Amino acid sequence: MRRLRPLSEAECYARCYGGWDDTVRIVRLQPRRARRELAVEGEALRVRFEEFLDARDPHELAEPEAA
Repeated sequence: MRRLRPLSEAECYARCYGGWDDTVRIVRLQPRRARRELAVEGEALRVRFEEFLDARDPHELAEPEAA
């Protein structure tokens, strides 16, 4: 089925719940504030972590043999 126009939130609520109740209100939220600048971006952090993993000594990682 093709919609001729988008439904409002009130119309969607009426379709789902069969009517409108006085206890239900639509609240408009203020836009979020911009987050502060991060010292390290996610991709740079991933690259540094990979470098850290590659720099490990493989002999330190080996587990002792079971007796």
